[in-house]
Amino acid sequence: MKPLHAKKSRFLVCVAVCMFIYTFIYLKVPLYDESNDQKFRVKRAECGFYPDELCSALFVGKPAAFKIGNFCQKLYQPKALSCIQTSCSCPTLLKTLHFITSPLSEEEGNFSLAYIITIHKELEMFVRLLRAVYMPQNIYCIHIDEKSPRDYKTAVQNIVNCFQNIFISSKREHVVYAGFSRLQADINCMRDLVNSKVQWNYVINLCGQDYPLKTNQEIIQYIKSKWNGKNITPGIVQPLHVRHRTEVSYREFVHSGVPYVYPAKVRKAQPPHNLTIYFGSAYYILSKDFVEFTLRDERAKALLEWSRDTYSPDEHYWVTLNRLPEPFVFKDAPGATPNAGWQGDLRAIKWKDQEGLSHKGCKGHYVRDICIYGLGDLQWIIESPHLFANKFEAGREPLALECLERRLRLRALRQARVPIEQHWRLQQHSHFDMQLGG
Repeated sequence: MKPLHAKKSRFLVCVAVCMFIYTFIYLKVPLYDESNDQKFRVKRAECGFYPDELCSALFVGKPAAFKIGNFCQKLYQPKALSCIQTSCSCPTLLKTLHFITSPLSEEEGNFSLAYIITIHKELEMFVRLLRAVYMPQNIYCIHIDEKSPRDYKTAVQNIVNCFQNIFISSKREHVVYAGFSRLQADINCMRDLVNSKVQWNYVINLCGQDYPLKTNQEIIQYIKSKWNGKNITPGIVQPLHVRHRTEVSYREFVHSGVPYVYPAKVRKAQPPHNLTIYFGSAYYILSKDFVEFTLRDERAKALLEWSRDTYSPDEHYWVTLNRLPEPFVFKDAPGATPNAGWQGDLRAIKWKDQEGLSHKGCKGHYVRDICIYGLGDLQWIIESPHLFANKFEAGREPLALECLERRLRLRALRQARVPIEQHWRLQQHSHFDMQLGG
């Protein structure tokens, strides 16, 4: 029996080796650099080959890429952000974190965007998002949930201190999911932005789990060509199945230390000024003139006050104001779109109830019926026409974000009309030892 066992063992080893070789030939990836032959290790080889090959294979949905990618994610160790946590010099921070420090084209330099970014956790995710959307001609208001840990706030402040065009919101909220505080956080930032010296054109709101799919130049060109001075607030007249959100009063409660909103047995009054309530996305792209209108107009103020005890008011407030009918549109609400619908392509989101309709399922996992993207979602994401995607978790699905980040930065640098600084390129080695050339 011993010779039989020996033959069986050799056969299994041979099968394993053949599968290993086939996998990498299938992905067209060199196993290792011959000059470093002595340093070759199986685990490092699997995650350390030329990484664009792995990301490219994931983008086109090759099954072997998912297996290798998931294996590599198990080896993932978050990169220490010591430069932030120890408050190193600002020039070092900008270079270490690969921030772009000059406008990449004349068109971009002459068209400033404002960003509102609301965050509460995952410092690494915030850093990746910020450097992806950062341009020196833009301006950024960061709203940190007042409940966030002190060391998290300190680390974010250390980043902000190195930029003249990034600031922390002057007023911070204890944000409750689906509560009024989420809407108030955006408005707090808007007040700060309209008082800033930067002459921005449009404001875009993001949350900490968003990530851009288009470059700064592509976002500007989309706004100019598709909307031409109009605001983007996807939504429709409030459907019957969501009217409970604004027909009864909602109150904040706390259970086991976790705040949440829940309907009370109180029916709300009709909307002020006979406004028709719309339902839509909490995300928007708004002109500066429209933002100033919402902060001063009596109807906007009345709607804001009326919305305090509604469910997820950020999903009706902006779209309702942007659908004001004639004769208010051109006189009072600059850039309003009274006849628009769900157009806008702001967010690529996989909703659970849309499986089989707009997508074929979540390859990561669902949280509150929204997909947290996994490697198997990358092909769907990059084929989407949307400007941003939601949601990501840098700690749980790091390679999905890594691939998107490197793809976006490479495209931005290829579009540049100015000389490229070396530190604008992402590091040669990623968290997965992937040898990229930028």
